Amino acid sequence: MAATERFSYGEHPSQVIHVWQPDVAEDAPFPVAVLLHGGWWRDRHDTQSMDRIASELAHSGWLVWNVEYRRIGGDGGGWPQTLDDVRAALALLGERISDGAEPGDPDRVVAIGHSSGGQLALLSVPDSPVTAAVGLAPVTDLRACAERELGENAVTDLLGAAPAKETYDAASPVHNVPFGVPQLIVHGDADSSVPAEQSRTYVAAARTAGDDAEFAEIRGANHTAALDPGHESWRTVRAWMDALG
Repeated sequence: MAATERFSYGEHPSQVIHVWQPDVAEDAPFPVAVLLHGGWWRDRHDTQSMDRIASELAHSGWLVWNVEYRRIGGDGGGWPQTLDDVRAALALLGERISDGAEPGDPDRVVAIGHSSGGQLALLSVPDSPVTAAVGLAPVTDLRACAERELGENAVTDLLGAAPAKETYDAASPVHNVPFGVPQLIVHGDADSSVPAEQSRTYVAAARTAGDDAEFAEIRGANHTAALDPGHESWRTVRAWMDALG
């Protein structure tokens, strides 16, 4: 199955959305999944990493928006423009649902982000059409990432050298809770790219702030396990999404 439509939400070549239409056309309005890929915000990574779960969701009756955005490297991304792109794409989704251009259910819009895409998914929730969010091994504390030089010092490339505390905080979901929507955070305990400790700390902070945040730590799962539709990590996500009603 392939993406059935590709359209732009801005003038930059990376400001594009790959739309996967659900297989069962008679069940509109459809629940909507907004996918945000990872890759430490770098331009050598793109939406293709989310294609397998996009296909699985579309086959299961979901309308899928697989969103590209400006990334760091030679693509014009950085802070805050990368997040601005995601917010712009979500604003467009809300408009298209409202005016009937997309057959989406406004009560079931789930943002799903992997790794650095999880950071973008969570931070883009406020003032968006998103009604629930899923973080797949998400980056939630950028200072902690910078201190451990994770992702080949990707945080420095995103935020610039020696960011102020306010910048670290603004870019870190753990310092921006509550987000006010149900959340599921899934992380493998064998993740060598983003430590599962980040998700444990994030979920504790979200719950303390009043968010409905669930945490599933998957034994033996690595950083990309949740991108495999057949893996326990993704099956956990799908069960949670189906239970949203």
